[in-house]
Amino acid sequence: MYALSKREKQLGILLWFRLSRFYNQSIRETNSHLKKWDITAAQFDVLAQVGAAGRISQQDLADKLVVTKGNIAQIIQKVEELGWITREQDWKTKYVSLTAEGKALFDDVVPMQEQFQAAQFNNLNPSEQKQLLDLLKKLKS
Repeated sequence: MYALSKREKQLGILLWFRLSRFYNQSIRETNSHLKKWDITAAQFDVLAQVGAAGRISQQDLADKLVVTKGNIAQIIQKVEELGWITREQDWKTKYVSLTAEGKALFDDVVPMQEQFQAAQFNNLNPSEQKQLLDLLKKLKS
């Protein structure tokens, strides 16, 4: 590894701030959009993951959620109390699936939220979107 020049450090810091600002703005807009259904981003994440899977183990759900590990149990419990999911246990494995009410909400909210999220990248053409995705994947590795 080599030492970064002052210019490279400044560019790295600028990139970090831009990504952070975009992320924070996106979260604020997402929360505002989801208020139409009186649902939080974390609750939406549970609804979307369970709905996409049909039936998913709690452990697999926990691995997919974009929340802290400490919040998972509380979020799942809250979504269950809202009547959107049901939990069942098959020997040692706990599973989660949508209730009829949860499925109806999933069918209503998920397509609208996916469209809303995708629209945040409308200023980029498809080639630029692919390039951004590739660059973000590269950063992760």
